[in-house]
Amino acid sequence: MLPNTDVITKESVVVRFSGDSGDGMQLAGNIFSNVSAGEGNTISTFPDYPAEIRAPQGSLSGVSGFQVHIGRGVHTPGDAADVLVAMNPAALKTNLRYLKKGGIIICDSDTFRPADLKKAEYATDDPVSELGINPDHIMLVPMTTILKSALADSGMDQKAMMKCKNMLALGIVCWLFDRPVEGVLHKLKAKFAKKPAIYEANAKVVQAGWDYGHNTHASMPTYRIETEAARPGIYTDVNGNTATAWGLIMASEKSGLPLFLGSYPITPATDILHELAKRKDLGVKACQMEDEIAGVCSAIGASYAGNLAVTSTSGPGLALKSEGIGLAVMAELPLVVIDVQRGGPSTGLPTKTEQTDLMQALYGRNGESPLCVVAAASPTDCFTMAFEAARIAIEHMTPVILLTDAFIANGSSAWRVPEEEDYPAIKAPFVSREMIDGGWTPYMRNEENLVRYWAIPGTDGAMHRVGGLEKDATTSVISTDGANHEKMVMTRRQKVADIASDIPLLSVQGNVDADTLLIGWGGTYGHMLTACEELNKNGIPVALAQFRYINPLPANALDEIRRYKNVIVAELNTGMFADYLQQKLPGVEIRRINKIEGQPFMVSEIVEGVLKHINNK
Repeated sequence: MLPNTDVITKESVVVRFSGDSGDGMQLAGNIFSNVSAGEGNTISTFPDYPAEIRAPQGSLSGVSGFQVHIGRGVHTPGDAADVLVAMNPAALKTNLRYLKKGGIIICDSDTFRPADLKKAEYATDDPVSELGINPDHIMLVPMTTILKSALADSGMDQKAMMKCKNMLALGIVCWLFDRPVEGVLHKLKAKFAKKPAIYEANAKVVQAGWDYGHNTHASMPTYRIETEAARPGIYTDVNGNTATAWGLIMASEKSGLPLFLGSYPITPATDILHELAKRKDLGVKACQMEDEIAGVCSAIGASYAGNLAVTSTSGPGLALKSEGIGLAVMAELPLVVIDVQRGGPSTGLPTKTEQTDLMQALYGRNGESPLCVVAAASPTDCFTMAFEAARIAIEHMTPVILLTDAFIANGSSAWRVPEEEDYPAIKAPFVSREMIDGGWTPYMRNEENLVRYWAIPGTDGAMHRVGGLEKDATTSVISTDGANHEKMVMTRRQKVADIASDIPLLSVQGNVDADTLLIGWGGTYGHMLTACEELNKNGIPVALAQFRYINPLPANALDEIRRYKNVIVAELNTGMFADYLQQKLPGVEIRRINKIEGQPFMVSEIVEGVLKHINNK
């Protein structure tokens, strides 16, 4: 780096990559995230996909974004970007609102042609002036020109060359943040291991981007990002869907049960199916079924046969699976149902995030049909909560719905690969030979937790039938007796309620002695924690309770909430969790911060909401 370059040291920075859907912004952002994690930074990412499938190139509706926050103490992708990479005029126009005041823009000046400006609906031929951008804060880089020069001897045609332009932008960003090019090359070599010519072209372009920043823009300040001491181990950058799949594999290993996934592709849950389909070497059976109903029914059959059975979906698919889930409740079979929530209702906003399936998860089945509901708090927590969902399902012989959402499913964080001993053995309640010889029936239960015993087909002397028709509590034959039905309904209800004794107590963070308790659930955790830290830092005492276990609630949850004078629930819906808690806390006034825009919270929105409630109490 040239000696006259200013170096700015920061705790953290936010970079937003933006361009057409085909410009490779997700790849560039992911590689930058991985390299930064390798440098010892904590990271949080937010891929922001357009809803359209390949909208016209250069149009406002076709812009795709990837935002990454790197540094020390990072919990969210950041409210606004320090650096915006805009690959064309449309990306510049639609993403400028995400840039901090005084932030830096890296833009491809070769795309400022009349046709491109017209597609992006500019009124003049000078987008910098038209958008009110300070010329000192924008790097107008002739990316296409540099790209063609770098690949002049490659033998590639122009279309193939243009596919490498994202790596040119990545090279410039790596220079700006003093990221080693070697880390990028390592990732590219792994991605293009079977296509050496493509690797060589991308590697050459990355270096060209780094050299451009190094040689041409020495006056532009560069950044040094703080790192934090990490526990020794193997680290990787992982998104929520991948972590979910890996958590299920861990549960399979710890239970000794083969893992079966029966699913139908649906945005944004499909990557779970993709990841598990790769794991035949670990004994995973992943079946793409013809529809959502077949997905859940195949999983129920696999559960009956003694598998760790899973089905994955999003909100519309959860609705279709509801009758099948009711069958698993009635048959008392272990089943994990993963719902990666997206905007609704109906097909709604397939590529956007919400927390609007909570009531469906809790109550969206006919009859009295209780089951366990848990929620993951972050991309890496998807691993833990997938494991937990499987453990609870198996050990308590019940369906469990795991709620994630598009934000944490697609977003990623740096993750330390756990040791095998970090997670407990999962003990399936199999029927014993002694029970069979003593006159076992399918609904014979453990008296302590009301869990029925699991008999795998083929077990000598354990031939049995379970199903959707009510059974006699003692003999297990079909029964329409009213008193027996009530007994079975209440038993199934109590069995789920008793799970509260087998999950962690609620832990309150922040200023636990404050008068105000901020409550969240699931994937809003990073934003909630950052807002809580910011409020306390500014002299506004606030405690935080983030729920991962929703039905049943942790045993101490209601008592903890009653300790606080001001209770505020923030969630990405109209107030579903607040309503749920209000039913259980009739004497407590529960206030709300709600957002239903298909986007995650900004930390500032939560801070402002809390201050508004406190000041208007």
